[in-house]
Amino acid sequence: MQTDIEISQNAKIKDIREIAKKISIDESDLECFGHYKAKISYKFWKTIEKNKNGKLVLVTSINPTAAGEGKTTTSIGLSDALNLIGHKTCVALREPSLGPCFGAKGAATGGGYSQVIPMEDINLHFTGDLHAITCAHNLLAALIDNHIYQGNKLEFNLKNITWRRVVDINDRALRHIIIGMGKHTDGVVRESGYDITVSSEIMAIICLSKDIQDLRQRLDKIILGYNKDGKTITCGMLNATGAIITLLKDAIKPNLVQTIDGTPAFIHGGPFANIAHGCSSLIATKHSLKLAEYTVTESGFGSDLGAEKFLDIKCPLLGKYPDVVVIVTTIRALKMHGYVTKDKLNEENLYALEDGFKNLEKHIQNIKRYNLPVVVALNVFENDTDNEVKLLREKCEHLGVKVELSKVWSSGGKGAIKLAQTVVELANSKHDSFHPLYNATDSIDAKIEKIANIIYGANGVVYSTRSKEFIQKMKNCSYPVCIAKTEKSLSDNKSLLGRPTNFKITINDIKLMAGAEMIVAYAGDIMTMPGLPKNPRANDINMTNDGIITGLN
Repeated sequence: MQTDIEISQNAKIKDIREIAKKISIDESDLECFGHYKAKISYKFWKTIEKNKNGKLVLVTSINPTAAGEGKTTTSIGLSDALNLIGHKTCVALREPSLGPCFGAKGAATGGGYSQVIPMEDINLHFTGDLHAITCAHNLLAALIDNHIYQGNKLEFNLKNITWRRVVDINDRALRHIIIGMGKHTDGVVRESGYDITVSSEIMAIICLSKDIQDLRQRLDKIILGYNKDGKTITCGMLNATGAIITLLKDAIKPNLVQTIDGTPAFIHGGPFANIAHGCSSLIATKHSLKLAEYTVTESGFGSDLGAEKFLDIKCPLLGKYPDVVVIVTTIRALKMHGYVTKDKLNEENLYALEDGFKNLEKHIQNIKRYNLPVVVALNVFENDTDNEVKLLREKCEHLGVKVELSKVWSSGGKGAIKLAQTVVELANSKHDSFHPLYNATDSIDAKIEKIANIIYGANGVVYSTRSKEFIQKMKNCSYPVCIAKTEKSLSDNKSLLGRPTNFKITINDIKLMAGAEMIVAYAGDIMTMPGLPKNPRANDINMTNDGIITGLN
């Protein structure tokens, strides 16, 4: 059996100009990176901005497990299937981070015959967006420390500088560091640290900006730290915005590639959903909506993280909500939520499946809470039994939700024809208007508690003293809330699988991202710099003397 990377390398890839023609993008509006990937020019938006929006399909999932769910694979296969049944479709995805590629999770371009290609390029350096964001973020950090060394005119409080550094690699040793050691000319000694690039506020800003002007205004507002009187010091006050936006001049342009089946794919922006807002860029989604009859997009992890943030943070800026939501699951993952160990997943276990189904049930209820049509996509594995599939169908039908089988890993778009037909049916059905989870005028703690109680199923929220002080200080803030918590559980405790009950969410810290225009609340033991596992995937990745990459799966 071929691996994902072998399938990708053997695929018949088309010239990106040919892919662009499918959605009426002229060659003059492409900025090509070789033959198979391109950015879209600034000026192209003016030619399509008055086009009617197409339908928007959001793909989410249950809480992820080590058994795998296949959300990205399903998103890609579904977009291919929609094209196969005659609907002009694009897929809009996030860019992969090098952290998971070389760490525990691996590549993030789909799997089997439902992949975006060129797979190696997209997973590695791609068009340089993440490198540009890393450089921009770290230039700002360097400017802060140089300003302090050169006299500290803005009077930074060295104990209250909030702007850290970033790198797009999992490196636990950099979480807490001391900088400025050595000679007097090596800078001022202070504590600092590194986060992973995808958690950078600049990444969030790139993904939430509607254009260059909006990007500039948001960068200006980034809070770098506080002075001795507790007043904020911003990027604009440091006169750094011009240099930062110059480094981002290409990173803000959406990237165009293709699926194995030749569906146009916008891949742009890559914030994680457990520590950031988990959605691809606003700009890419807007382009896709104007160019295609259907846009299939995904949000990170389950409905408790990515989908909630997509609906409550991104959609108000997009000016459109999904016409239908697809929840991806597997029999294997649901049994794992029923506390079956990984080595027993191939054995039929209806009891564990029924117990684990409670997790899927909660995600279905979450989407229905927003008054959105929903369908479950069952990503099929060869060891799934007829009895298990039958039980899952019955449980979902009891909730008024269809289950459609997805075989896109082995068959590409042909493996999701029925799913695509159901998506079209639901997207064109009459349903109640979208129901937001909270209002902009709600207090910060009210927003946090609605997310925790309604979406997670918690029975309360516990705030640290630091968090309480922040809420009191920012009581008139209208920004949406982005909760950073583990993706593995509906709670903030990764070991609580299925549908936990009688738990509270603990908010240990809250941060204002003024440029991204959101409040980030940190729940439980969440870290913004992941570590490598005992056996990182980096140990399996290599390249032959002929330049062929291996092991990137």
